[in-house]
Amino acid sequence: MRSVKNWADEIVVVDMYSEDRTTEIAKQYGAKVFYHDRIGFVEPARNYAISRTQGDWILVLDADEVVPLSLSQMLCQIVEDDRADVVKIPRLNYLLGAPMYFCGWGPGQDRHMRFFKRNMLIMSEDIHKPPQPTSDARVYEIEYTEPGLALIHFNYIDATQFIEKLNRYTTIEAVQAYDRGQRPSTITIIWTMIKEFLIRYVLLQGFRDGWRGWYLSLFMMFYRAATFTKLTEFQRYGGRERVIRDYQNLAEQIVREHEREVTQT
Repeated sequence: MRSVKNWADEIVVVDMYSEDRTTEIAKQYGAKVFYHDRIGFVEPARNYAISRTQGDWILVLDADEVVPLSLSQMLCQIVEDDRADVVKIPRLNYLLGAPMYFCGWGPGQDRHMRFFKRNMLIMSEDIHKPPQPTSDARVYEIEYTEPGLALIHFNYIDATQFIEKLNRYTTIEAVQAYDRGQRPSTITIIWTMIKEFLIRYVLLQGFRDGWRGWYLSLFMMFYRAATFTKLTEFQRYGGRERVIRDYQNLAEQIVREHEREVTQT
């Protein structure tokens, strides 16, 4: 909020009933605070936040992102020059203590439509599904030509946090895929996993990010594997509740056998 408070007309914060000082800090900076159910992913809450804004231009930021001075100046200049209706902004992602420049996470590879005129961007409710500009929107893409022309994203602190989020996000993706009727074959699953690693580590040159690029490529391959595994669970069993019920029934059968044996003797 400190990186936008001097040039934004208003700050809107949507909090999913967090247990830290989010709302207290937001109000200290004059933010309008609204609440959304805690659902485990950001897209519906983000859309709700957009609906509560008043201005003609909207900038979407997550809690782990910061706007450098150079980027804020460029965004203001784009508005003043009326160059676009939607602006695609590079993002510099930090992973395990350092910035990533390749592997699909570098500022030259990772760009997001985060700055836009009202009603010029069609938002999605699905996890990790990017928004789409309207057919008549002018889209301007900022090139990462110098430091400071990208959103700074403090993405993951350590592997533990990555795996915790991976577990939550893959469950949500699997549920949404199941609801869409997606039923991938075994060959599709294997090929998707292999392709994920090859694209990130080889095609997007993740090897140039050293050990972080190696781990990120492996993590993202596992991300696909976990999503498909959970999707198969829903397809075969309908979720963990049925498995728990089956376990309970089996345990009951085993215990009854013991009880019958005791009665007979």
